[in-house]
Amino acid sequence: MAEHNSGPAEVGAPMDYPAHEQTYSMFLAAAKFGTLFLVALLLGMTAGFFAGAGLLGGIVVMLIVFIAGLVLLR
Repeated sequence: MAEHNSGPAEVGAPMDYPAHEQTYSMFLAAAKFGTLFLVALLLGMTAGFFAGAGLLGGIVVMLIVFIAGLVLLR
């Protein structure tokens, strides 16, 4: 019969914790700024389509919201 190993192949292998922490902080930053961009995009689309601002007005609203979010999230 075949052996079924349930554990990792290298038990006790040293972990690279600084690399894990760096990857996690990069993931958090990407999630934070990606969410900010999507919220700004949706608000710009709302202003452009429903508030009558048009394409350029929607772009202006999106840029204002995005820049304000960048300042607030620093």
